[in-house]
Amino acid sequence: MEELLELRSLLIDGNISDALLLVEEMTEMSKDDKINKISSYAKILLLHLIKRAAEQRTTRSWDLSIKNAVNEIQKTNRRRKAGSMYLDRQELTQAITENYDIALELAAAEAFGGKYEADALGTMVNQAEIVQEAIGLIN
Repeated sequence: MEELLELRSLLIDGNISDALLLVEEMTEMSKDDKINKISSYAKILLLHLIKRAAEQRTTRSWDLSIKNAVNEIQKTNRRRKAGSMYLDRQELTQAITENYDIALELAAAEAFGGKYEADALGTMVNQAEIVQEAIGLIN
């Protein structure tokens, strides 16, 4: 809200160059917020995809978590008025990939009753395939 008031003041004063700089800063802040939200749901998505691949089974709960995470990522990434996306496919892939290790740690705590450490669980699954599956579900 503070930024909007500052922007209003700059525009009223006719300070267009500073107003444009503030708009750029606000745009970056908004995109960072979207990336953080997408990252949170990416961890959940990857967690369940990793467990499903490692244990070679699924549950209704995992499937619902996967579906919910995909829906939330899609909703967060969609620009409502412009009809485009905040993150393109490459940026989305990067966001998913950056969260893989954390998701693997989370999955290790849950898969097989927490029997395996993340490194051991990681050898049971193919990271590239899981990331591609996640991207495929989102797109």
